[in-house]
Amino acid sequence: MDSDVVRGVLGDAGSPVVGAADADVTVVVFTDYLCGVCKETDGAVRVLRAEDARVRVIWKDWPIRGPVSDFAARTALAAHRQGAYAVVHAALMEARGALTPERIDAIAAHAGADGARLATDRKAFAREIDAQLAKHNLQAFGLGIAGTPAYIIGDRLIEGGLDARRLKNAVESARRG
Repeated sequence: MDSDVVRGVLGDAGSPVVGAADADVTVVVFTDYLCGVCKETDGAVRVLRAEDARVRVIWKDWPIRGPVSDFAARTALAAHRQGAYAVVHAALMEARGALTPERIDAIAAHAGADGARLATDRKAFAREIDAQLAKHNLQAFGLGIAGTPAYIIGDRLIEGGLDARRLKNAVESARRG
């Protein structure tokens, strides 16, 4: 992988992050809220975070499946401004059935985000959110990613869904170098 692109991915201060800054392994996840495989495998990332305190996760919202996908990503990034990205992300990934802007807002509010503030923040921070999504897009293309989900774990790029076992194995492999 191109080290300049990877440094940009890892050093992108606007991307939502969970975990210690001094974690020994960083997992970067390129994801889309309308991606069925992303929804199926997102739980593996939550299991990993719960079981391994030495892992840091960076999410890269990459809405490649149309306007509703874009609205969902914008909502999650607006929720990030209130410290609610992780819970909104999880709720959107767990949601089954068709998503609409109204349903996305309801899911985010039910997950704990301030619904009125989400609408305000989507507008007030539209330029910043546009820039963040554009960065994620450029990073994905710079890495040659064909679609979601995709992961950077250590120095490996892995495309396609990872279940909990495969994700844990990839993290352990990264630790071994």
